[in-house]
Amino acid sequence: MKKTLIASAIAAVAFSGTAMAQESNLPTVYGNIQYALSHTNTEGGGSSLDHYDNGSTLGVTHDHEIAPGVTGFFKLELDGFNADDKSYGRGQARLDEAYIGVKGDSFGQIWVGSDDSMYERSIDKIANFYEAGNLSIGNGDTGVYSTGEGDLIQYESPSFGGFTLGAAVQVNGDGTAGGKSYPYQLAAAFAVDNLELAFAMDSNDGSTPYSGTTNTDPNNENTYGLRATYKLDDLSITGQYQTRKEVADVFGLMGVYSMGANQFALSYEMAVADDANDTERNTVTLQALHNLSDHMYVYFEGYLGGGDDGVYGVTNESEKSVAVVGAVYYF
Repeated sequence: MKKTLIASAIAAVAFSGTAMAQESNLPTVYGNIQYALSHTNTEGGGSSLDHYDNGSTLGVTHDHEIAPGVTGFFKLELDGFNADDKSYGRGQARLDEAYIGVKGDSFGQIWVGSDDSMYERSIDKIANFYEAGNLSIGNGDTGVYSTGEGDLIQYESPSFGGFTLGAAVQVNGDGTAGGKSYPYQLAAAFAVDNLELAFAMDSNDGSTPYSGTTNTDPNNENTYGLRATYKLDDLSITGQYQTRKEVADVFGLMGVYSMGANQFALSYEMAVADDANDTERNTVTLQALHNLSDHMYVYFEGYLGGGDDGVYGVTNESEKSVAVVGAVYYF
């Protein structure tokens, strides 16, 4: 899963180091190691214990002034190091993000490469918030949106009184499995005071499924998503809704409360499949996170999944739970 806290920390490090990087023309290097220990229990299907790397990364960013008011930038991030197992996959780190682009106050920014898609950043906040995300509904796992994160050309406008527009197209050439295609996404967001609203769609026209999932694309029906986030001092509340014909409707509600070095989150997610039985799956998630320092934090996450019989692979059963403790060191 994507790590919201780590992403924010990396952005802060990159921002604080911008002046130095520009003076020396050196890139900003960042990274993290993430360990997690999880216990999973499926009613009627047994339990398991696992210790694993939860997405350790190493990356580099750089930007420079092309002309007054115009900045060029790039980012390269690798993951898949399997920091929990020295014998596994030596030297086989895989690409997570890689892109180049230009930005300016007058025209916004345009970038090309592999990155979180416009739809994902705009709408799918809850699944991307949690550290482990073992039972989170979204992030492409339900097939509610399927355009991947590679071969993207993305654009985001500057803010016009709090209103921004975004667009993305995935360029799949003749060499792509399934043939040539150009799935696209559109997004609009409005932020005023403590309220943020976002609407987005995904055409789902490509043959490549969402990054990181084994699901095949069920159809090319459009996905539509709506999100609202309200922030009040240390409390943030997010509600989101996604729908795709002949696939599913996905609902989510999350509250996040910060108290000093601590962060607490609680969410409820539900997916109703567009099938003959309107099959339902739901998840309640709790997070408690503590920042030990400016570079290290620990957390606990608990997931309780329910729904209709068989949704977790066991006939006549419909309950699954996951408990995760983890630690992250980042720079």
